[in-house]
Amino acid sequence: MSNIEVLIKALPKVEQHIHIVGATRPDTLLWLVEEGGLKRPFKTVKDVRRYFRYNDFPHFINVYKTVFKCITREDQFERITYEMLEDDARCNVRYVEASFSAPDHVRQGLDYPLLLDAINRGVSQAQRDFNILCNLRIDLVRNYGPNMAMQVLDWIEEKRENVVSVDIGGSEERFPPKPFGRVYQRAREMGLHLVAHAGEAAGPESIWDAINYLNVEHIGHGVTSKQSPKLVSHLLQQGIVLEMCPTSNVKTGAVASLSRHPIRELFEKGVTVTVNTDDPSMFNTSMDNEYLQLHRHLGFTVPELFQLTVKALDSSFMGETQKTQMRKSFVKDYRRLMDHGHEH
Repeated sequence: MSNIEVLIKALPKVEQHIHIVGATRPDTLLWLVEEGGLKRPFKTVKDVRRYFRYNDFPHFINVYKTVFKCITREDQFERITYEMLEDDARCNVRYVEASFSAPDHVRQGLDYPLLLDAINRGVSQAQRDFNILCNLRIDLVRNYGPNMAMQVLDWIEEKRENVVSVDIGGSEERFPPKPFGRVYQRAREMGLHLVAHAGEAAGPESIWDAINYLNVEHIGHGVTSKQSPKLVSHLLQQGIVLEMCPTSNVKTGAVASLSRHPIRELFEKGVTVTVNTDDPSMFNTSMDNEYLQLHRHLGFTVPELFQLTVKALDSSFMGETQKTQMRKSFVKDYRRLMDHGHEH
């Protein structure tokens, strides 16, 4: 590995778009299967890796369903969350906004308050062990419709430790954003930040709808925004953030190859883009890998990658005081790395 790649790995990082279930390590997945006495099409880590290959986006969603159904007890989330943050901390990620699809698990008979407690135990332990901070995002899951989403907001109203935002993930091509307008209005009144997956498995109209009907601050993915210059200038003017996940997009077929990913073009136009792993275990990636791929395939320099880090921190849903402190420490680390890097 070159000096520059060592430097890239050492950069401080922020992750805004990661699904806790999608971060389940292969060996932990096998443990879940054993714990639950389940029958699954994988017996070894090698099998799991093979299983995590996708023909297209709907195929990926089906594999994701198989994985979340392996979680049969609330407390299993403590280990999954802790390991997700341990893996991120290894990549010098200092702050994470992690997404949890509450309705998926409650529909499997699990209890929302116990699930949230287990996740937050994992968060607290990781903070003590690795000095990494983590807030939570609840994915309302578009497939279950707006009535279920309203119910999820009821749960959040009752219990919301560390929950800062809501999102709609799931089958974007089948469930457009518009019907969730009232849900998002209520979430906003509850003081929650607003995010929606859009422009991953559907065209730019899906992004327009998320902006116009849901008033989102962030878009998950937003890959197809590049098809509409008008949309790109709107994103720019409104300061709407695109949480981009390059490896994920290549693996689900949303983008043909890394070198053709729109993140570079959008970054150069001044759109606020961030880089994320999405489902690191299911896409066999990490934050180090995402940064390295941007460097190798899209020519991102170390200063540009650090700019991505700062943009991700500034556009995150962390409290302002914490943000200011973290920004100072990032700049300090970056200067030290660059001074040190130039000596070699």
